[in-house]
Amino acid sequence: MPFLYQTFYNFRNIKNDTIDLSSREVYFVGENGQGKSNILESLYYAAYGNSFRTYTDSQIVKNGEKDFSLISLYNNEKEGTQKISVVFENNKKRIEKNSKKIQDRKELVNTIPCIIFCHDDLRFAIGEPECRRFFIDQSLTLYDSFYIDDMRNYKKILKSRNTILKNHEYEMLDIYDSQLAQYGKIVQEKRKKAVFQFNEIFGRLYEEISHISGVSIVYNPSWKEEETNIIELLRSKRENDKYLETTMTGPHRDKINFVKDGKLFVPTASTGQCRLISLLLRVAQSIYYSRTTGLKPVLLMDDVMLELDPDKRAKLTAVLPEYDQLFCTFLPGEPYERYMHDTTKIYNIKDGAWYE
Repeated sequence: MPFLYQTFYNFRNIKNDTIDLSSREVYFVGENGQGKSNILESLYYAAYGNSFRTYTDSQIVKNGEKDFSLISLYNNEKEGTQKISVVFENNKKRIEKNSKKIQDRKELVNTIPCIIFCHDDLRFAIGEPECRRFFIDQSLTLYDSFYIDDMRNYKKILKSRNTILKNHEYEMLDIYDSQLAQYGKIVQEKRKKAVFQFNEIFGRLYEEISHISGVSIVYNPSWKEEETNIIELLRSKRENDKYLETTMTGPHRDKINFVKDGKLFVPTASTGQCRLISLLLRVAQSIYYSRTTGLKPVLLMDDVMLELDPDKRAKLTAVLPEYDQLFCTFLPGEPYERYMHDTTKIYNIKDGAWYE
């Protein structure tokens, strides 16, 4: 199993020192606000060096304290038993893997392949285009560390280009256009392949659970395929970019939509149908990861089935991919007994502490 145990110090409102995570399935059961999500957050933090709930590390520190630390022991299929430690002290973060400092969080990629299912995933269905771009980018970075560099390079060049547009200093535009085209084409090509592979998974799953056929993911790149000379395209758009003081074309303007019968699906879909989209995107992300790497993911499911009826809940659990571990949070009244197995470990969570 990847996760064996975790030790906490001043992480959120968690009170116990160490938790045993060595079971293949672990359920955290408790009322809202008792600390269930905090434990899932700590698992995600160990995997990626950041939180899925906040971008501000200081918000993770227990009330009244200034620092926090986290130690995770896990068993990676490729590397064996490893130890990740995170220390946030004096407003600075230090991450170590086997007592060696991590210089770049991309060094953690593929070490603990966590897939998080959470309430905020609904933004992938109903949110702004940048939310869907983020989802596809995240799916790619789960296994492709080169894509992390591709995106970083693209964003760095884009920022520099936008700065000179805003400052009306156009001497470097030719250079930035060339670099933007170089990295942007790489990003768009990888996104295109990812969306194609996601479609092979997503549409079938959505029909199987909702009985609605023909729902697909459509990728509309800002730079169209027929526009082979991107540098010339950027030059042709310069006057508009100068007027607006920003770059109006490129992967940062790509659109990814859910379509049925040639029309946008989300505007007429119910909340439950949109919630199902977000859940199945995560299922597809897990399957996509396994097919690409040959590894099984760790699934973190944070109160995500509350809005589904009992029939869809059962179908969703049935289509979950093969996983290495599964961590779920439930309210006391939920029928989690229907999903558990003989070896499932249950922790009852109350006021930041857990009890078996």
